[in-house]
Amino acid sequence: MKKIKLIVISLFLLNLNTFASSAVVDEVAEQYVKLVLAMGQHDSNYVDAYYGPEKWREEAAKAPMDLKKIVIAAKSLQDVLTREQKKNDTVPLRFAYLNTQLGSLAARALMLIGNVKYNFDQESKALYDTQPPQYEWSEFQKVLDELDKLLPGEKPLAEKINAFRSQFVIPEDKLKAVFDAAIKACRERTKIYVELLGNETFTLEFVKDKPWSGYNWYKGNGFSLIQVNTELPIEISRAVDLGCHEGYPGHHTYNGLLEANLVKKRGWVEFSVYPLFSPQSLIAEGSANYGVDMAFPGDEKKLFEKKLLFPLAGLNPELADQYAQVTQLTGKLDYAINEVARSYRNGKIDADKAQEMLQKYALMSPEKAKQRVRFIDSYGAYVINYNWGKELVKNWVEAGPDQSPIGRWKRFAKLLSSPRLPSTLN
Repeated sequence: MKKIKLIVISLFLLNLNTFASSAVVDEVAEQYVKLVLAMGQHDSNYVDAYYGPEKWREEAAKAPMDLKKIVIAAKSLQDVLTREQKKNDTVPLRFAYLNTQLGSLAARALMLIGNVKYNFDQESKALYDTQPPQYEWSEFQKVLDELDKLLPGEKPLAEKINAFRSQFVIPEDKLKAVFDAAIKACRERTKIYVELLGNETFTLEFVKDKPWSGYNWYKGNGFSLIQVNTELPIEISRAVDLGCHEGYPGHHTYNGLLEANLVKKRGWVEFSVYPLFSPQSLIAEGSANYGVDMAFPGDEKKLFEKKLLFPLAGLNPELADQYAQVTQLTGKLDYAINEVARSYRNGKIDADKAQEMLQKYALMSPEKAKQRVRFIDSYGAYVINYNWGKELVKNWVEAGPDQSPIGRWKRFAKLLSSPRLPSTLN
């Protein structure tokens, strides 16, 4: 059997009808990985993780591929998949995943070329296979009014909320102990229901001067580098949030399960690379955020923080109940970030106005609002993956027939171990 080759001009010159469908898809998958690595030469943020053959990475660096050729190549591969799908002798989920990821890759390349200029919702659809809901500012104002009544005093709400939150900042010399305890609990709760890799491990680092609050760099073979940005004060609730999100059952668990179940067991090489600006990110970020609720359902997060983390951080546990109540309410403002990002990316407001609106509607400190605008500048519509992604994942998991804890965890683990797409979660 001859091997399909993707030549420089990205056109298939061989008769693809002579190949078995599974072999064709395997070859498309390999070329997809190489295209993602080629895109990484144009966009330093694009390749979030890669643990495939080192030779492919070296080849991408030595012979950079023109963006226009990447677009042609991606669309050629999509054509191959469309023809092969009619044969119906491979996994439908894999077909859909590869086809949609390739479409996203081509869209990202076109954005970098400058041939197309997407608005916020078009970018969401083109890169992440979904469009988030839109909210009126009045909906957030209702939450703000409720918070204003909850917090005593006559000062503006922004001042009251910042003063309130200052009571729950983890002292810098307590950060490691608090995060170690939080991540340990996240892992212990996850491994009850999810079979983790036998060799899985991670390194935790504290960094500064980043546009994000936390990041997981998955290196392959069950290993992650987890970084926490200490540039701004870190509140006590973020320990469990980031421990679950970046670690268990979030990114570290997700990437490890994909590597074990799809790359090593099935030989699906396309999962040896993770392109950041792609539909995969909505599944990754959404499941990582929903993973907090999976590991700490109901009041368990509040009780855990009150019993263990507050004392470790030297904070007053008697304030934990009120803190949880305020945190729950401010969480309802999360979609305000999307609305600010939509207005900002669509050119309706400038960076200063975006910061002002984030302070007003998302109750961010001036420093946090500035950091978030930096994030939007760097990552655009990626912000939808956290809140809208969580909602899609939550709805999919909770639509399962067995809503016992075991049933939910089985469905959640299934999501982490299969090539799902945002459009299939609706």
